[in-house]
Amino acid sequence: MSELTFNHYMQITRPEDEQTFRLAMEAAGYFTFYTFIEDFRNGLKSYSDGDSETYGIKLAKARALFPAPERFSPSWCIIWEEFELIISAKNEVLSRIPYTQRDGEWQILIDNPYSHQQVVCYPGLGFLEAAYMYGYFQRELKPNEVLRLQKVTDLIRTNGRKEASILPDS
Repeated sequence: MSELTFNHYMQITRPEDEQTFRLAMEAAGYFTFYTFIEDFRNGLKSYSDGDSETYGIKLAKARALFPAPERFSPSWCIIWEEFELIISAKNEVLSRIPYTQRDGEWQILIDNPYSHQQVVCYPGLGFLEAAYMYGYFQRELKPNEVLRLQKVTDLIRTNGRKEASILPDS
């Protein structure tokens, strides 16, 4: 029986090994597939330019091997579409921002200038994780919402001090 890990899946090259992997995964069930999906997601967070084509190919093969992931859990009924959108958006970011400009701190902002809702900000990100989140949040963007991926160029930071707090001790 083949190993049922995402790392093993990424190494599979032969169609017969893919089918063996599929059958073993289906026999193993929810928890093994859950780990596979989470490891795939972590791979999407960390891959860079050289792996972008590989991830697209492996996603297409995963979709073919497991065309109904909702059989493992209803919450995964559109997981392949979600991953496809993330890969597409992340690859766009990778192609538009030169490697030499990717260092430093990045952040994701979600805002709707026509509503009174607060701006959502995810600061302190590395470039690859920010590029992943840029794709992740596109799926649920509402009309008039704006999603921004931006590099922090100036940063002044401080931490609160207990003696300066107006809140009582807890």
